[in-house]
Amino acid sequence: MNPYTDIADLIANLESEIKALSQTIETLKQEPQGLNEEIIYKYIDTASTGKTKDYVRSLGVKSERGSLFSSGDVSKLIKNGADDVSPKLLAIARDVVNMKKNKR
Repeated sequence: MNPYTDIADLIANLESEIKALSQTIETLKQEPQGLNEEIIYKYIDTASTGKTKDYVRSLGVKSERGSLFSSGDVSKLIKNGADDVSPKLLAIARDVVNMKKNKR
Protein backbone atom coordinates (compact mmCIF):
# COMPACT_ATOMS: atom_id res chain seq x y z
CA MET A 1 0.00 0.00 0.00
CA ASN A 2 1.25 3.46 -0.83
CA PRO A 3 1.57 6.20 1.79
CA TYR A 4 -1.45 8.48 2.08
CA THR A 5 -2.43 11.70 3.82
CA ASP A 6 -6.11 11.06 4.53
CA ILE A 7 -8.94 8.64 3.73
CA ALA A 8 -9.71 10.30 0.39
CA ASP A 9 -6.07 9.90 -0.62
CA LEU A 10 -6.12 6.26 0.53
CA ILE A 11 -9.24 5.60 -1.55
CA ALA A 12 -7.62 7.21 -4.60
CA ASN A 13 -4.48 5.07 -4.11
CA LEU A 14 -6.52 1.88 -3.78
CA GLU A 15 -8.62 2.72 -6.85
CA SER A 16 -5.41 3.30 -8.79
CA GLU A 17 -4.07 -0.09 -7.66
CA ILE A 18 -7.33 -1.78 -8.71
CA LYS A 19 -7.12 -0.16 -12.14
CA ALA A 20 -3.50 -1.29 -12.58
CA LEU A 21 -4.35 -4.84 -11.49
CA SER A 22 -7.33 -4.94 -13.86
CA GLN A 23 -5.10 -3.88 -16.75
CA THR A 24 -2.56 -6.58 -15.83
CA ILE A 25 -5.30 -9.21 -15.75
CA GLU A 26 -6.63 -8.10 -19.14
CA THR A 27 -3.13 -8.30 -20.62
CA LEU A 28 -2.62 -11.81 -19.25
CA LYS A 29 -5.99 -12.96 -20.66
CA GLN A 30 -4.92 -12.14 -24.22
CA GLU A 31 -3.58 -14.81 -26.56
CA PRO A 32 0.08 -14.57 -27.61
CA GLN A 33 0.46 -12.77 -30.94
CA GLY A 34 3.60 -14.60 -32.00
CA LEU A 35 6.44 -16.81 -30.84
CA ASN A 36 8.19 -14.15 -28.75
CA GLU A 37 4.98 -13.38 -26.87
CA GLU A 38 4.41 -17.11 -26.39
CA ILE A 39 7.88 -17.33 -24.84
CA ILE A 40 7.14 -14.38 -22.54
CA TYR A 41 3.81 -15.91 -21.46
CA LYS A 42 5.59 -19.19 -20.70
CA TYR A 43 8.16 -17.34 -18.60
CA ILE A 44 5.41 -15.53 -16.68
CA ASP A 45 3.65 -18.88 -16.17
CA THR A 46 6.71 -20.71 -14.88
CA ALA A 47 8.82 -17.83 -13.48
CA SER A 48 11.78 -19.87 -14.71
CA THR A 49 14.13 -19.19 -17.61
CA GLY A 50 15.20 -22.85 -17.49
CA LYS A 51 11.66 -24.21 -17.81
CA THR A 52 10.91 -21.65 -20.51
CA LYS A 53 14.06 -22.68 -22.40
CA ASP A 54 12.97 -26.33 -22.22
CA TYR A 55 9.55 -25.39 -23.55
CA VAL A 56 11.01 -23.46 -26.49
CA ARG A 57 13.39 -26.33 -27.27
CA SER A 58 10.42 -28.74 -27.25
CA LEU A 59 8.93 -26.60 -30.03
CA GLY A 60 12.10 -27.09 -32.07
CA VAL A 61 12.86 -23.37 -32.13
CA LYS A 62 16.47 -22.29 -32.35
CA SER A 63 18.01 -19.02 -31.22
CA GLU A 64 19.05 -16.19 -33.51
CA ARG A 65 22.53 -17.75 -33.48
CA GLY A 66 21.12 -20.93 -35.00
CA SER A 67 21.85 -22.99 -31.90
CA LEU A 68 19.57 -24.44 -29.25
CA PHE A 69 17.56 -21.87 -27.33
CA SER A 70 19.15 -21.10 -23.93
CA SER A 71 18.07 -19.61 -20.62
CA GLY A 72 20.20 -16.61 -21.57
CA ASP A 73 18.10 -16.14 -24.70
CA VAL A 74 14.99 -16.00 -22.52
CA SER A 75 16.64 -13.46 -20.21
CA LYS A 76 17.79 -11.39 -23.18
CA LEU A 77 14.27 -11.35 -24.65
CA ILE A 78 12.84 -10.16 -21.33
CA LYS A 79 15.57 -7.55 -20.85
CA ASN A 80 15.72 -6.18 -24.40
CA GLY A 81 12.19 -6.90 -25.58
CA ALA A 82 11.25 -7.36 -29.20
CA ASP A 83 9.18 -5.45 -31.73
CA ASP A 84 6.49 -8.14 -31.67
CA VAL A 85 6.04 -8.21 -27.87
CA SER A 86 3.46 -6.03 -26.12
CA PRO A 87 5.12 -3.50 -23.82
CA LYS A 88 2.52 -4.32 -21.14
CA LEU A 89 3.35 -8.03 -21.34
CA LEU A 90 7.06 -7.28 -21.17
CA ALA A 91 6.51 -5.12 -18.08
CA ILE A 92 4.73 -8.03 -16.37
CA ALA A 93 7.62 -10.38 -17.21
CA ARG A 94 10.09 -7.86 -15.82
CA ASP A 95 8.00 -7.61 -12.65
CA VAL A 96 8.26 -11.41 -12.32
CA VAL A 97 12.06 -11.15 -12.64
CA ASN A 98 12.11 -8.50 -9.92
CA MET A 99 9.83 -10.56 -7.66
CA LYS A 100 12.25 -13.47 -7.97
CA LYS A 101 15.24 -11.25 -7.19
CA ASN A 102 13.54 -9.77 -4.12
CA LYS A 103 12.55 -13.23 -2.87
CA ARG A 104 16.17 -14.33 -2.55
